[in-house]
Amino acid sequence: MTDISTPRFRAYTARDLDTLLDRCGADDETKLQTRAVAAILPFKTNQFVVDELIDWDAAAEDPVFRLVFPQPDMLAPDELKTVTELLRGGARPAELNRVVREIRAGMNAHPAGQTDLNVAYWQGKPLSGVQHKYRETLLFFPRQGQTCHAYCTYCFRWAQFVGDPQLKIAAAPDEDDALRGYLREHTEITDILVTGGDPMIMGIGPLRRALEPFLDPGLEHIRTIRIGTKALTYWPYRFTTDRDADDLMRLFEEIRAAGKHLALMAHVTHPRELYPDVVRQAVQRVRAAGAVIRTQAPLIRTINDDAAVWRELWTRQLALDAVPYYLFVERDTGPRDYFGVPLVRAWEIYRDALSRVTGLARTVRGPSMSATPGKVVVDGVTEVAGRRALALRYLQARDPELVGRPFFAEYDPRAAWLTDLKPLFPTDAPFLEAR
Repeated sequence: MTDISTPRFRAYTARDLDTLLDRCGADDETKLQTRAVAAILPFKTNQFVVDELIDWDAAAEDPVFRLVFPQPDMLAPDELKTVTELLRGGARPAELNRVVREIRAGMNAHPAGQTDLNVAYWQGKPLSGVQHKYRETLLFFPRQGQTCHAYCTYCFRWAQFVGDPQLKIAAAPDEDDALRGYLREHTEITDILVTGGDPMIMGIGPLRRALEPFLDPGLEHIRTIRIGTKALTYWPYRFTTDRDADDLMRLFEEIRAAGKHLALMAHVTHPRELYPDVVRQAVQRVRAAGAVIRTQAPLIRTINDDAAVWRELWTRQLALDAVPYYLFVERDTGPRDYFGVPLVRAWEIYRDALSRVTGLARTVRGPSMSATPGKVVVDGVTEVAGRRALALRYLQARDPELVGRPFFAEYDPRAAWLTDLKPLFPTDAPFLEAR
């Protein structure tokens, strides 16, 4: 199916910002402030996103524009002013880098204990590029998959893309045997989540080398391979007409033939991403190769904090043969204050959207927080012993004994994360304090 007419991928980075912003008539000060934010948070997009997904005549309100282009309010006012003035004055790189590092240091680069509590050890040494938070699931970060076709402004893995090796999570090239040994010893692991970055940025050679070890004899306990990706809507040609798209489909078929369940965990944040016909073609090819597509995204202020948006999103996904899977709460990292939505409001949006879709689209779970103890879902607002409360439970947890047990927190319309909540009764405290 590969076609020589496939567009050649072109990435746009921070040095292209001024030219891109000319499309919406941005003034010089707006361009300068946008560059200031891009000095802190990574910016990258491509010609498909720019030409096919953004309405440049209404860029200020356009959800995909906000999804990929830095916004001045993503920084605190004093931070924005400091970096803007440094750029305006032509500051020396060393001075600018010092300020950039200081601001990033306050952004919680690796939330939920990713780099200290999720470490996997083999023969007394930590495995690079691996996280083992939940008993059955191992996260794997292949070395060549730690970038994306375009970056989302809300991304909780922003630290992967800023060029600081101390912040980056990636597998070392010489640890394949150690990973195999760890998996053979930990037979409780049934699911591998290949993540990044975006593994679909990899060419077929590196991708095959990353995935084939999970098909080895002796690893029959691994039953599911998940691939987290945004490529389905940011660069759908990866699955249709890229030069190695046919080889990619054959790899998917081989994984299925080996008896593994293969799931493409597609991040789709707004219905606009599903409009191009090439996205429909990409979904059809992935499904024909035997993979299931499950969709997920966080609830993001200014982009999709509207029940009607989620209703359309889930309905379109279902029509395309994708399974709505998760509605997340925006993580406590990066520009979270800009994007965050209070938990009560998140639940109201989720409930409203869910009540207006068919039962087949009600597979989606949420609003879910990927917090330090585990994935906590807000089940609703209720009254317990005459007190207004939030009802919650763990969908997944470091301690499996927490999973599925309901617990309650004091009603707080401003709380936006698990750590903002207070237990309703002393018996609820362990669920909020668990580490």
